Amino acid sequence: MKAYIVGVGTTKFEKPGTREWQYWDMAREAGAAALDDAGVAYEQVEQVPVGYCFQASTAGQRAAYELGLTGVPVYNVSNNCATGATALMLARQFVEGGAGDCVLALGFEKMTRGALGGDAGQGDFAASPVARHYGVMAARHGFAETPPTAQIFGNAAREHMERYGTTAAQLAAVAAKNHRHSADNPDAQFQDLYSVDEILAAKPVHPPLTRLQCSPTSDGAAAALVVSERFVVRHGLHGKAVEIAAQAMTTDTEESFASGSCVDAVGKPMSRAAALAVYQKSGLGIEDVDVVELHDCFSVNELLTYEALGMCPDGESGKLVESGATTYGGRWVVNPSGGLISKGHPLGATGLAQAAELVRQLRGEAGPRQVDGARTGLAHNIGLGGAAVVTLLRRS
Repeated sequence: MKAYIVGVGTTKFEKPGTREWQYWDMAREAGAAALDDAGVAYEQVEQVPVGYCFQASTAGQRAAYELGLTGVPVYNVSNNCATGATALMLARQFVEGGAGDCVLALGFEKMTRGALGGDAGQGDFAASPVARHYGVMAARHGFAETPPTAQIFGNAAREHMERYGTTAAQLAAVAAKNHRHSADNPDAQFQDLYSVDEILAAKPVHPPLTRLQCSPTSDGAAAALVVSERFVVRHGLHGKAVEIAAQAMTTDTEESFASGSCVDAVGKPMSRAAALAVYQKSGLGIEDVDVVELHDCFSVNELLTYEALGMCPDGESGKLVESGATTYGGRWVVNPSGGLISKGHPLGATGLAQAAELVRQLRGEAGPRQVDGARTGLAHNIGLGGAAVVTLLRRS
């Protein structure tokens, strides 16, 4: 059974504490927007997977109750930064497996200001779910005082530079592109433009990464209504429907750790495996994709993901972004929303916000950031620890 997204909703992503709202307020806003987009009542929803990372158990119920008290099953989902896409994947599986014709995937996060913390190097190292990943880093690079996620991605960038000659300017070009894209996204956390030189001159976080190459902490929510083909037909939703043509999740294998490289430990092998599974399931390849929303938690991860998705050979991603191939007028438009770096990164909402952007692009509803003629979109959402979710959306 095929699954379709017929409604999407997002809040504005904001610096934590910008608004006096609770997580259930933002979830209500995004969920209601998705239902309104589809013209579907909450009473028709049969399952609700809800993603978040920083709230307490059953926060999903507290959030969903804002939309209605119907007794619908609510599933609390947490998969680090891949949480939003994991909620979407569960919604698709419910529909394709016949467990419901109408499923609402919801994701939100209410965060605190400042860099994300980590267990590594703080307290009981062995108890951290990412201790093995940070152990790879520590064995090769040591462990510094900078935020651990910035360390492991910054060290991945250093390894890529040493191995392939990737330059600091190429890393900064990723951030300059995504900040430029977000200027046309009113829901993005930032709309400021920065040159490559300004990005390189920004406050260092962990060399070679500067502050403007790192995704911020954010408050926000996103939602997608996933339905079956018969629900589309029954309710006349063909004009809204975007098909989930293929989707795959992968987790770490020995390849993530065997090389002792941070490039592998941060998830490039997972991303490649998930992308290959999606291409095999759909019969499509990256050459058939028009627009991409990928997980640029740090600028280097966009370059690593170009290679993992097959957009270029290993080591050529710096040249790819420098060439203009991943922006308007190029071969693909990558992160037209501004990506995590500039749109923001409320962990539980990120993957669903990627899907929302692609649905709007494929419907031709993206306004000034519209990608001309977009019919196929690819989303990539990854979390350390680890999980990579790749989703291919198609508009017939």
